[in-house]
Amino acid sequence: MSKFGDLIDLKIPVLLDFYAEWNEQSTAMHSVLRDVAAALGDKGKVIKIDVDKNKELSSALRVKGLPTLMIYKKGEMVWRQSGEQDAKTLIGILKEYV
Repeated sequence: MSKFGDLIDLKIPVLLDFYAEWNEQSTAMHSVLRDVAAALGDKGKVIKIDVDKNKELSSALRVKGLPTLMIYKKGEMVWRQSGEQDAKTLIGILKEYV
């Protein structure tokens, strides 16, 4: 889990996407997250986390529904939502933490 700490302990906001390839809503978010990452540039980071490959982390963070999106800044979770979101909404939320 120390690697996870390194990922989220940044001064810029980090959007985590907990997903699974077998989940239709999760795969629908791939293009949305590409758009979000492009819009943020170096002002934020988007990280995709496959729940099947990261079961311990997913369990520790109580990820139940997919996709689950979280925003961390300086190691603290500042926002969390399950379900699909559109790029405009996510970009707006992330910009609050830039």
